[in-house]
Amino acid sequence: MTYIYRYSTNIPVIEKINKQNSNFMKVLWISNGLYPDVCKKLGIEVTFSGGWQFSAASNLTSRIKNVELAIAAPYQGRNLETLVLNGVTYFLIPNNRSKYLNNNTLESNWIEIHNRFQPDLIHIHGTEYKFLSTYINLFNNENIVVSIQGLVSVYAHYYYGGIDENKLRKNITLRDIIRRDSIFRQKKGFQNRGEIEKIMIQSISHIIGRTAWDKAHSWSINPQANYHFCNETLRSEFYQHTWEISGCEKHSIFLSQAYYPIKGLQQIIKALPIILRHFPDTKIYVAGRDFVTNRGWRLNGFGKYIRSLMKENGVTDKIIFTGILHEKEMCKRYLASHVFVCPSSIENSPNSVGEAQLLGVPCVAAYVGGIPDMISDNETGLLYRFEEIEMLAMSVCKIFDDEILAQKLSKQSSLIANIRHDKIINSNNLYSIYKSICKNT
Repeated sequence: MTYIYRYSTNIPVIEKINKQNSNFMKVLWISNGLYPDVCKKLGIEVTFSGGWQFSAASNLTSRIKNVELAIAAPYQGRNLETLVLNGVTYFLIPNNRSKYLNNNTLESNWIEIHNRFQPDLIHIHGTEYKFLSTYINLFNNENIVVSIQGLVSVYAHYYYGGIDENKLRKNITLRDIIRRDSIFRQKKGFQNRGEIEKIMIQSISHIIGRTAWDKAHSWSINPQANYHFCNETLRSEFYQHTWEISGCEKHSIFLSQAYYPIKGLQQIIKALPIILRHFPDTKIYVAGRDFVTNRGWRLNGFGKYIRSLMKENGVTDKIIFTGILHEKEMCKRYLASHVFVCPSSIENSPNSVGEAQLLGVPCVAAYVGGIPDMISDNETGLLYRFEEIEMLAMSVCKIFDDEILAQKLSKQSSLIANIRHDKIINSNNLYSIYKSICKNT
């Protein structure tokens, strides 16, 4: 095996060449962000939330020996670069807004990547960026498969998370105006990306999904596409630990995301006064930076709304923002929690629910999107209608009040999640999908 070592922008990169082996299926993944090992190699902060993709890639290459994997993703650089780590070739594509614009520079990068790697199959992760769809416009789509993560064309309908539009308008801040980033503009961004998403789905022949929800919506956009089922492999840390009720902070609730209305922080805040009547020591831990106590131009409209809602319900001192949590820290926070809540207005199959279930943390979730495929009510979690904050409150209180129920939900959810997210099964299923697509092209 031959490598070329070269340097660009003071970053050492490795380019692999002369790789011609008929025993290998050459698979190119296209992603919207850099994986953790690449970020570490480049000395930059890990910001992309797709750690599960990195885990899936690692398991695919370690278990399926006749797959050669390359991954293309944007980065904040000026030149197309190549990096080889742990047997995977990474093509780093200069961002320069080109992931949103179908321009000649981006097309030339794709052509170079395609000619250099010569993939047998292309697997695109995500649906809504021109950065991802430009490749489809350049090459034959018969050996291209797209994984459905979320569907922004559908998410846009639920973007306000049940919040009255007049309240949102009253909470527009100076930051929203200066940055042109109000909740209304954010929803419009989802709608615009949704149009790109629809065109992309309409133009491909193969889709990978994992819920009845994403199957129905992708079918409604392109009924001719072949739908392939494959569950996801999650981050490795979450396979290594088990929740114990004796080790958690009693009457604590954990939310993994809360930055925009879809994630439903407003619903748990509304439900919290009901919970506090029964369990006055209840606390809510929210992963991520505190966007509520920001001042001046740092405060956005959603943060302002949440701050007023917390004050209105008298729960300001009950909600704790943890700061950014990386994989091990996030796992530790799950394990320390009595209940994990997913109060989103829409989801496909949130990895946060999968991670909580793998660990055995009792889950409460809104009955939306693909979540019913992950949680069987009163067996592997508790479900409630998104708008019904009273049912949300009662579900949390049930778990707080009943250790037998909590342990039942913990055990059952862990069993089903370990099957759903089994690394070997999912790697084999993914490889079978690849073989079936290549066989028919």
